[in-house]
Amino acid sequence: MAAQRRNLMQSHQSWTDDLPLCQMCGVGTASNCVYGPDGKGTQSHTNEDGHLRFRGEDGCFLYGVFNGYDGSRVASFASQCLTAELLLGQLNSSHTDNDVRRILTQAFDVVEKSYFETIDDALAEKARLSNYLLPHNESQKVQDRLKELEQEVSGGATAVVALILNNKLFIANVGTNRALLCKSSSDGQNQVLQIGRPHSTDNEDELQRLAVLGVDSARVRQAGQIAGQSSTRRLGDYRVKFNHNEIDLLSAAKTRPVIAEPEIHGSQSLDSVTGFLLLMSEGLINALESAHGPEQANQEIVAMVAAELAQQTSLEAAAQSVVDRVKRLHHDVYVSGRQRATYCSRHEDMTLLIRTLNYPLADGALTPTQGGRIYPVSVPYSNSQSTSKTSVTLSLVMPSQSTLTNGTNTASTLEEGTPTSGSQSPTATLQSTNTQTQSSSSSSGDGSLFRQRGSQAAQPDETGRVPPYVDFSQFYLLWGSDHSDSQSTQGGLGPQ
Repeated sequence: MAAQRRNLMQSHQSWTDDLPLCQMCGVGTASNCVYGPDGKGTQSHTNEDGHLRFRGEDGCFLYGVFNGYDGSRVASFASQCLTAELLLGQLNSSHTDNDVRRILTQAFDVVEKSYFETIDDALAEKARLSNYLLPHNESQKVQDRLKELEQEVSGGATAVVALILNNKLFIANVGTNRALLCKSSSDGQNQVLQIGRPHSTDNEDELQRLAVLGVDSARVRQAGQIAGQSSTRRLGDYRVKFNHNEIDLLSAAKTRPVIAEPEIHGSQSLDSVTGFLLLMSEGLINALESAHGPEQANQEIVAMVAAELAQQTSLEAAAQSVVDRVKRLHHDVYVSGRQRATYCSRHEDMTLLIRTLNYPLADGALTPTQGGRIYPVSVPYSNSQSTSKTSVTLSLVMPSQSTLTNGTNTASTLEEGTPTSGSQSPTATLQSTNTQTQSSSSSSGDGSLFRQRGSQAAQPDETGRVPPYVDFSQFYLLWGSDHSDSQSTQGGLGPQ
């Protein structure tokens, strides 16, 4: 079996080639980038992220985002093997919630063990060559071979996986990726839930788990990383799994401290839910937080997604547009030289997966006010460690009543091809649990300030920007006529 897995990894064949992709899902990606002094970016390594989005039998859907490092081998293997362990007859509608959680946990365990089986021979050869005492004329060949073997066996991945079965959502997380669920409540207000917390070196529960094993959790917190990564749970990475006694921070551990066991959240009922699910790689989260700080990262990304869903006619385009916006924000902060520019000299690979839940896409020919009114973000996100459920006040761009989904007059539901019931679009304000007084602003009027766009989206210029929707010419004209006297005395304060 191990030989079969090795052969499969070396070929272009996939265990999951025959599984149908889910059409209610879109994925956007961007490769890593390092900026030079002139602001130009270069890619430092090949993209190491991975993802999956499949529709199984019996109303089962599986999605995942994998953040690979030191190569893409583990992320690629995990995305294939995990799908094979979950969607080839293992799950059906008769399973209880406990059954699903057990099967998910077992699937991650199989992925971990199966991956290490694929590198068994390479690890054995590496150990054998490392113990050889060879003549000088052969030592260089051995060193070259050891480098090749290290590249072959090194690397790992973190994973966030979403499973929908019986119209219930389960989230399985290993590491530092993120899952957000945006849903509309019965009173027409929306709520954003961050499902789970990252398994990182500042997670109190993870630090306590490591302390029980004999690890100095205070040192781990201070270091901020374990063997080059901030995650305390990960797939693969033989160094922290088999050689953890050789790593200073982990040397006192009684048993393997860095594990691949997922933390599973759910079930979360999706009956009558309108909204969307987001799975994000650590690189996307870090890029946005580096540019704007961590306080508003969740509501910023949700607002971006809602804005793109109100404009795009395909989920793929919406997801890619959001990733492109984050990448552009990150770059702009770096070249601006502002306070946070020092945090934005580089970013890692970014992946965003959007899964809609009874959420319609807009007609691409409409402007924001025609296709859905824009309500901007107004309240900071509270990143409290005491709870994994966070409510925020957030305003979204909601599509109008006449909507399109992938070019058809239907809206995405949990069963593909089912039209959305009702004629009204959901209300777009997210309710805050913050006790401080908050306010949301909304746009009004007939939208005459907004420029009309055709059915084709505007093309970006050489800087990556598109023409603005808002035309302030009339405003400046009126402002100038009302302030002509003050302009003449003060040298002119309006636009020149």
